[in-house]
Amino acid sequence: MKLDAERLQRIRRLEIQTRRLVDSYFGGAYHAIFKGKGIEFESVRPYLPGDDIRAIDWNVTARTDEAFVKQFTEERELNLLLILDASPSTSFGTRERHKRDLAVDVGAVLSYSAIRNQDRVGLLVFSHQVDLLIPPMRGRNHGLRLLRELLYLEGAVAAGYTDLVGALQRAGRLLKRRSIVVLLSDFWVPLESLEPDLTRLARRHDVIAIVLRDALERAWPDVGLIRLKDSETGVTHVVDTASALWRDQVEQDARQFDLHLQALFGRLQIDSLFLTTQSDAVVELTRLFRSRLTRIR
Repeated sequence: MKLDAERLQRIRRLEIQTRRLVDSYFGGAYHAIFKGKGIEFESVRPYLPGDDIRAIDWNVTARTDEAFVKQFTEERELNLLLILDASPSTSFGTRERHKRDLAVDVGAVLSYSAIRNQDRVGLLVFSHQVDLLIPPMRGRNHGLRLLRELLYLEGAVAAGYTDLVGALQRAGRLLKRRSIVVLLSDFWVPLESLEPDLTRLARRHDVIAIVLRDALERAWPDVGLIRLKDSETGVTHVVDTASALWRDQVEQDARQFDLHLQALFGRLQIDSLFLTTQSDAVVELTRLFRSRLTRIR
């Protein structure tokens, strides 16, 4: 795909902005929470006062008549797969940005964090089908490709419905080793159909759910009669937003759905974060990861 100068500039700006966020604020949280699969021996060095005596290499110490301790490095080799919902419902947004733009921001921060930590990162974008699949790889050029693909999603027009189940099944076939899977979606799907495949994925991988929301999905203002069109089914309804009963019912339905969604994540031991289009995504992500780190410790 040929890139014009304006698009290249936007990709470069996104890279710079993301790098600043990661380096100054988010990178430490990412590295702390996503530990590698173990540690590997690197070298030995002379013992210093205060060193843990359990780290003493007794073989080297016996040969040299001087105390030496072992040094280890973290063996990361992590796989991170971002599953991003680009279905029509994510093009909804009432203030600063759409839900899909929020997903792009989060995806950019996480992918850049992975690249900076020498981890492999991949991207699966779906709507009513898998629209894009980039297997996990590492390296700056790969990271720039992911940023470019994420940038193309901003303002993109999608059609069809949300096939989150199909995306989970495709991810399950793709990932042959234990990975970190981050789901970026509004999850507006029947939860009973979602649970079996989400359960299978969560058993094999470390799944984190980022739920995309907009304030208008729960609290509607009184603007009189309006025509609402479902972006995925195309069905149109005329509603009276002046009706307090209607507004209360919308809020109650949205709240109940999110409670059921949270309960599903709880049963499957999936960490989750509910973000709105007004959220500071980096602040909220950092808070989630620090909470998760505290729990693990």
